[in-house]
Amino acid sequence: MMATVDSVTELWRFPVKSMKGEQLHEVTVTERGVLGDRAYALIDAETGKVASAKSVRLFPDLLACRAAFTESPRAGREMPPVRIDLPNGRSVTSDSGDVDRALSAFCRRDVRLARVAPDDFTIDQYHPDVEGADPGGNRDTVVAQKLGAALFAALGKESPVAPGAFFDVFPLSVMTTSTLARLKELRPQSRFEQRRFRMNLIVRTEQPGFVENGWVGHQLVLGHDARINVALLDPRCVMTTLVQEDLPQDTDVLRTLVHHNKMQVADLGQFPCAGVYAVVAAPGTVRTGDNVTIV
Repeated sequence: MMATVDSVTELWRFPVKSMKGEQLHEVTVTERGVLGDRAYALIDAETGKVASAKSVRLFPDLLACRAAFTESPRAGREMPPVRIDLPNGRSVTSDSGDVDRALSAFCRRDVRLARVAPDDFTIDQYHPDVEGADPGGNRDTVVAQKLGAALFAALGKESPVAPGAFFDVFPLSVMTTSTLARLKELRPQSRFEQRRFRMNLIVRTEQPGFVENGWVGHQLVLGHDARINVALLDPRCVMTTLVQEDLPQDTDVLRTLVHHNKMQVADLGQFPCAGVYAVVAAPGTVRTGDNVTIV
């Protein structure tokens, strides 16, 4: 099977976990994903857990912050500083002496900006009151959730992400315009935008429906060099329902996925899904407009 799906229409990098990111015209894809993606995160000084917008009660304002590198990251070089724009109008950079103090004041909790995830990478994840959204039956409750390499260690499986990385599950995420279009058809009252899903790549496709559901197990060729192996459907959570700038809080975003694209994810159970996770088979440069071919 080899067919050109269409083209890359958007590229995103999120320098700080759970903050708004950068829309780019060109990215470097390495074995660790988009260079600079999820390079930083906040650590809760009291609990040692990673701060996440999924912890809606402790960190309700992380998604209101915008993060961008002060210069473009380069492969093989030290990661450059990141600038964080707070919604109160203040900006702080990761190499400034008061960055932790400024972020702690904003979060109203003691936090520190980190480059390396703890060995026991854990967040407090809120599960909204949406029936069928969690195979464990959690509703309107907070659950401690291991992520990244710590999650795979707990499952007794080889990790697709390196120890110390801040990725939830896999280093790269992809969604099609067809999936967004289908969700808008299913519930036009809600606003289904890529901002809710925080994907690295948005791929334009003309096929209808949840196209990328059929990509798991296949390889995508991006432009001339990069190749990625689609590994898993992307289970969705409270993150898709949260306020972002002019996007309102909307649990019907998640509820629509429960009703129309609840899928078996490996041996983990059935989850509402949108998009796919991938690992990098061959690094390269990816640009908007590049062809995407499925192998």
